[in-house]
Amino acid sequence: MKNISLLLTIIMTLAMGFTACDNTGSNGGTGTMEVTMTDAPTNYDSVNVTINKVRVNKKENAETDSTESDEEAEENGWVTIMNQQMKINLLELTNGNQIMLGSKELEAGTYSQIRFILGDDNTVTVDGQTHPLQTPSAKQSGLKLNVDAEVENGVTYSLLIDFDVARSIVEKGNDGYLLKPVLRAVNLAETGSIAGNVQPADFNTNVLAVLEGDTVTSTITAENGTFEIIGLAPDSDYEVVFDPSSDQYSDSTQTNIKVEAGKETDLDTIQLEQNSTL
Repeated sequence: MKNISLLLTIIMTLAMGFTACDNTGSNGGTGTMEVTMTDAPTNYDSVNVTINKVRVNKKENAETDSTESDEEAEENGWVTIMNQQMKINLLELTNGNQIMLGSKELEAGTYSQIRFILGDDNTVTVDGQTHPLQTPSAKQSGLKLNVDAEVENGVTYSLLIDFDVARSIVEKGNDGYLLKPVLRAVNLAETGSIAGNVQPADFNTNVLAVLEGDTVTSTITAENGTFEIIGLAPDSDYEVVFDPSSDQYSDSTQTNIKVEAGKETDLDTIQLEQNSTL
């Protein structure tokens, strides 16, 4: 479990496609929100999360709880965009692979909050042993995140939710595991990505994007060594750290990696060096 302490992320992409709205009209226009999910895995065998509902809200500091009906939630300003229970092994989604959670026609405007209401059946499997993930806060009111999603006429707004698995799953010793989600939100259209291929590829390598000493997000290489890190703020100099799972090879770092909005920075092939201390 060498890489358990590393920052590893799960990313949920919310693609909001909106139709044109007439500012002089009475209804303000409507649009469609689509919710998909993707992941960068950890060294757990699996992380299964059950999502019951996804809701969004225009109001500031709006409150709701998981027991509210859709009608009651709407009275408090919440709109349900996904209400069909879905159990997802987050570790099956990696390097840009996504799963659709739901789609909903919405009024145009600024959405200030998003909430994920989880079910009770959440588990983590470690070394072949499956443990329940205790989620007390999620059972009561869901996972709320403040956002500032300004939906304009004819614009597709994509909100990227970065779910930090390593920080979100807390081991409680003999008492099991606790799920305390740590989330980050960015406007996907304003971000860029970093991609490449790490060799040799007969083991996994963790790839971390570091900015000013802090790990922003990370991924793990696919079977052929390819990787992609998305949701990175542009106009910044990143360090990209390569941490192989094999002790036969050394960590390495590439510095001054530029990211541009809407573009992929290709690092080509990264050749790991054998560990000379062995």
